[in-house]
Amino acid sequence: MTDLDPEDAKLVTLARSAKARAGSASGAAVRDTDGRTYVAASVGLPSLRLSALQVAVAMAVSSGALSLEAAVVVGDDPDEAGGAAVHDLAPDAPIHQVPG
Repeated sequence: MTDLDPEDAKLVTLARSAKARAGSASGAAVRDTDGRTYVAASVGLPSLRLSALQVAVAMAVSSGALSLEAAVVVGDDPDEAGGAAVHDLAPDAPIHQVPG
């Protein structure tokens, strides 16, 4: 992992915590432009499958976030759909992938 600024490093800690708490394959955290963070683990139900990043972005949007500053994913699974959701809100927002 490259050196992250302190705010993005906090996102890594939050994403790891979500992953561990849920016993999930991945965890994610996003920060909106107001500085609020949203943390999630992946969802794997028989009728619903969402990546951790998709859930975190959905939480941000449902809370009224209009844009994102950064996102972090902890886990080994690539997440193109989650990345697309981040970039729907913020085309230039960095997405840091951290091995799980």
